[in-house]
Amino acid sequence: MDKITLKLRGMHCASCASSIESVTRSLPGVASSNVNFAIEQVTVEYDVGKTSPNAIQTAIANIGFEAILPNASKDSQDIDKKLRLAESQRLTRKVWLGGVIGTILVIGSLPMMTGLNIALIPAWVSSAWFQLCLALPVQVWCGSSFYIGAWKAFKNHTATMDTLIALGTLAAFSYSLTVTFNPSFFTAQGLQPEVYYEVSVVVMTLILLGKLFENRAKGETSDAIRKLMGLQAKTARVLRDGKEFDLPIEDVQVGDVILVRPGEKIPVDGEAIAGNSTVDESMVTGESIPIEKNIGDRVIGATMNKTGSLQIKASHVGKDTVLSQIVDLVQQAQGSKAPIQRLADRVTGWFVPVVISIAIATFLIWFNIMGNLTLATISAVGVLIIACPCALGLAAPTSIMVGTGKGAENGILIKDASSLELAHKIQTIVLDKTGTITEGKPTVTDFLALDRENAELLKLVAAIERNSEHPLAEAVVEYVKQQGIEIPEVTEFNAIAGSGVQGKVGNALVQVGTRRWMHELQIDTSELNPYQESWETGGKTVVSIAVDNVARGLIGIADRVKVSSPAAVSALQRMNIEVVMLTGDNSQTAEAIAREVGIKRVFAEVRPDQKVAKIQELQAEGKIVAMVGDGINDAPALAQANVGLAIGTGTDIAIAASDITLIAGDLQGIVTAIQLSRATIRNIQQNLFFAFIYNIAGIPIAAGILFPFFGWLLSPIIAGGVMAFSSVSVVTNALRLRGFRPTHQA
Repeated sequence: MDKITLKLRGMHCASCASSIESVTRSLPGVASSNVNFAIEQVTVEYDVGKTSPNAIQTAIANIGFEAILPNASKDSQDIDKKLRLAESQRLTRKVWLGGVIGTILVIGSLPMMTGLNIALIPAWVSSAWFQLCLALPVQVWCGSSFYIGAWKAFKNHTATMDTLIALGTLAAFSYSLTVTFNPSFFTAQGLQPEVYYEVSVVVMTLILLGKLFENRAKGETSDAIRKLMGLQAKTARVLRDGKEFDLPIEDVQVGDVILVRPGEKIPVDGEAIAGNSTVDESMVTGESIPIEKNIGDRVIGATMNKTGSLQIKASHVGKDTVLSQIVDLVQQAQGSKAPIQRLADRVTGWFVPVVISIAIATFLIWFNIMGNLTLATISAVGVLIIACPCALGLAAPTSIMVGTGKGAENGILIKDASSLELAHKIQTIVLDKTGTITEGKPTVTDFLALDRENAELLKLVAAIERNSEHPLAEAVVEYVKQQGIEIPEVTEFNAIAGSGVQGKVGNALVQVGTRRWMHELQIDTSELNPYQESWETGGKTVVSIAVDNVARGLIGIADRVKVSSPAAVSALQRMNIEVVMLTGDNSQTAEAIAREVGIKRVFAEVRPDQKVAKIQELQAEGKIVAMVGDGINDAPALAQANVGLAIGTGTDIAIAASDITLIAGDLQGIVTAIQLSRATIRNIQQNLFFAFIYNIAGIPIAAGILFPFFGWLLSPIIAGGVMAFSSVSVVTNALRLRGFRPTHQA
């Protein structure tokens, strides 16, 4: 299976999107096809042995739309912007022409509308032939896109919004044309031979005006991507062979040494190899406080160097940089569909045929009851004009686009719309301890040797721990190096997941790990227990040391709690979310850290292979569970959870397994992510409510349901205005999300 995303051109409404989905899903080997009407793209998952991108593009072209491979480059973004601007200019010209002609036609129709003989209006302005001459260019030029779209839909046995507009305006125009050429037909039936050219012209103009506003508003929903692309530095000052060169960013290679002066953007991801400075990473991580950078520290491309000069060795360039990955993830998320959208998609699929049926029924009912062709025609035209599937099609995608873009601004990367929607339902959040609640940079605080010289025992421990990738092992090795102790080689090294490590240093078997593991090895630790319990009560992680199956000492290691952790836990609890700690550490240490940050439920001494079971245990309680972690051993639990949140400073595997990534590694990002999810879903619900209520109420009113009670019929002109601004109102409401600000106060 493979997946392809194509940029679409020629779509006018949500029904067009539905048609594209239908034709692509009917291709052999296609597993899924999702069209996002708001950003005009389709994502197709297909079997490479049964179909191809060419076949998908051809199928879409056969029903009258263009499908091209998108390009995430800045140039491509500029092209899209220019195309949108050109479309706005084209629509503006049509709106101006329709507006001027429509105004003249309405003035000429006032005597008919009011029944009064208005002296200021010359008779020739009200002439049917004069109004036909004015209306014809609007009907042909301004309405061409609607009629071409309707014809394409008809040829492909589908119906779209273009079909409704074409039928409605053609009905009004054709009725008026018949009156102009054969007025006696109507007088013979006792009807006034009155024309309604202004209905067709004004309705069409209002719909084009609505499309103009919608086009501009949809352009604003893509601002997040354009802003992210604009962060990229254009050039880099590269040091090669002792000389400085200013190179385009595209020419920088992995391994290049780059000089960054104060006030300049860091061009690529890399590692500081000389100098020190503070770096403003807010544009990427959302963290407002500049971060101090020294030799060995990681730096992110597109961030701003503030105070000092740095020399950076490039580690990731081009599409591998954090910024490029952020852009890719935001685009993927914006192109995905939220489950809440499914109802709207189902309705959109049968919307147009149902509306046409209602319009026909309206015509027949009014013609049979009232015997009035004019009344029946105007009522049917009103039904066709007021119905709008676009509002339904835009309700969720526009909010998702703005919401995911806003997340990126706040250092939160959301993998897809489903994750964003599910996040607002979270009932329990499980936090890994090391690197999530704590800094993840443990240091040795205490060391105890029972019957050996400190230096001798430390030498043995460091030899073993140097072969381990565990953060605690790194802390021990660093501590021993600081003592100036030479570390010997180890043989027969073995790591026991969740327990400890062992190996031979010379002829001595050295075992370093948890007290539980020592008990499993039947090593007596009674002499060490008082020290261990005292250190654990103080919140320290205690590692036991055995040599030749005899307990020899202890190491106490502390990992500081992140400054933001207590406030984030408190905020989550105020949001009625249960917070649980999950750690492989011993119970006493885990409880001490939990007390410090305010967590009441703790799963301690949990081995990596048991973490998934703990998540399943919480899910069995009927809860929507989120897991937050940063390590390789957290990846299975992140995947098992309903929503996985990875700390961005953690491993690539954890990030890949997660649904949401917190780039800054700050737990306040969890609070922001949930608040953003709630705000986005609330916005989508508002949009869907407006879209459904608008159609549920508007179509019956246009059909004349109020006429028997109040004698009131909806003018097609008013119907056209309401229809035009229904989509605009939905997009405008979605744009309110751009004002989202995390409160961290829940």
